[in-house]
Amino acid sequence: MLKLKRLSQQPILTPIRAHAWEREAVFNAGALYENGLFYLFYRAADNRFRLDRPEPRPEEKFVSSIGLAVSRDGVNFSRFDRPVFTPATEQEAWGVEDPRITRIGDTYYMLYTAFGGRDWYDYRPAVAWSRNLIDWQGREILLDEPNKDVALFPEKVGGRYVLLHRREPHIWIAFSEDLKHWTDHQVLMEVVPGGWQAKKIGAAGPPHRTEAGWVLFYHAVDADHVYRLGVALLDLADPTRVLARYPLPILEPETDWERYGLVPNVVFSCGSVEKDGAYYVYYGGGDCCVGVAAVDRSTLLAHLSIRRPCRT
Repeated sequence: MLKLKRLSQQPILTPIRAHAWEREAVFNAGALYENGLFYLFYRAADNRFRLDRPEPRPEEKFVSSIGLAVSRDGVNFSRFDRPVFTPATEQEAWGVEDPRITRIGDTYYMLYTAFGGRDWYDYRPAVAWSRNLIDWQGREILLDEPNKDVALFPEKVGGRYVLLHRREPHIWIAFSEDLKHWTDHQVLMEVVPGGWQAKKIGAAGPPHRTEAGWVLFYHAVDADHVYRLGVALLDLADPTRVLARYPLPILEPETDWERYGLVPNVVFSCGSVEKDGAYYVYYGGGDCCVGVAAVDRSTLLAHLSIRRPCRT
């Protein structure tokens, strides 16, 4: 059975009460590894969520910013005292959420959710870019529709940029010549009725290129609103083709902080990195803390290679 192994039973990042911008929650981190360092761009919240309300209430406003943490071993992180990315537009009035980081050439792209807070569907996928991971420009809306779980492939395929996104409840894929105009939208993977991925699914960050195909980690939600992680393999030359989809979850809520957080029963990833033949998958637990789990690359590919293509 294929499973991610937690590298720590405790969160590797937790809220810092003395920092107003990250005093309530830190979670859903985009990840990058280069030059011997792990970088986590994590979502931080200043107030407790009240998602049970029919509409967002100004007196209960929570604002999300993005912080940066750095590590040499992938488990023990040092953090900046201030966020590296904060809301700056009307569409971001309630926050910049769930960053996913992709490097293409000498440019880093941060894809994130811009939440305006005028209603619960007032969110748009957006992109910013940087050359140094600190100074970010852009803040352009990618798709002018309520849409989440956006991630950019780390290289062009067939001369075009490739985007993963979610029109509920499925994972979609689209293509662009210029990162502005997206075409050829189509469903990539569908929910699977009656089980752990029955309600909705979404990409868990940029995919990884391997000789066998693109490794895509994704999250799935069941009818009881439990979030788990899964993995699939996409064709290298034609990523609209799903070569394999592992039938069981590879990570699910088990620790207390994953099962009883601000939002119970959640493991949710926005990014993973490869180092020394292993994938380090970073995830938010219970929408309150950040954890990390890993899997050997060759083991994962062996499990995917023996799976027949899944109905998508």
